Amino acid sequence: MRRPPLTTTKLPSSTAQNTIDSPRTPSHDARYLHWRRRFAHLARWLHTYLSMLSFAILLFFAATGLTLNHADWFEGQRKAARYQGTLDAAWMKTGDPKAVEQEKIVAFLRRTHGIKGAVSDVHVDDEQCEVVFKGPGYEADASIDRKTGKYDLSVSRFGFVAVLNDLHKGRDTGSKWSTIIDFSAVLMTLVSLTGLTLIFFLNKRRLFGLVIAITGALLCYLAYAMWVS
Repeated sequence: MRRPPLTTTKLPSSTAQNTIDSPRTPSHDARYLHWRRRFAHLARWLHTYLSMLSFAILLFFAATGLTLNHADWFEGQRKAARYQGTLDAAWMKTGDPKAVEQEKIVAFLRRTHGIKGAVSDVHVDDEQCEVVFKGPGYEADASIDRKTGKYDLSVSRFGFVAVLNDLHKGRDTGSKWSTIIDFSAVLMTLVSLTGLTLIFFLNKRRLFGLVIAITGALLCYLAYAMWVS
């Protein structure tokens, strides 16, 4: 019995090419999914632990933002005191105002009256020497007679909330606290950015989340445009 001749069907070029490339496609997708998962895991890890690390900082700046915006609520906390005394006039008996013994004067006032804060200003003229101390929620002003050494010292303490408000603003807090504010700002920026990054890995909520984020930014701008500028 005669068998029918064998026939071969030639695949179209595109089909043949797909057949050749198909083993590479799953591998490429697997690598993409692997790095996508790793990046999402890293973003989630950073967001979680940076949030916990900056929790106290974020709470502090959020709460003091409210007290700072309503500083008039706490004006009654101010306490003022006045002192008088005499220090060694020899520290100031010099023809050159710049040669006044500033360090000895400052040390005496700190030791005698427990003055706090950093020296903000020292002004010397022909008759008087004035020394100003400032710190968070604190101010002291000493006016000294250069001839007799008699001084008049006023000290103002503005209360605990005023201290927190000045720490928030970095006013009269020194360079070290300024560094802490910078670090806090960088930390909270990273928390915000990692939180925003996570929304791109939530396929079902990505669009809605981005719309909410953009809406919040627009509302802030509109509030500025309508009520501030």
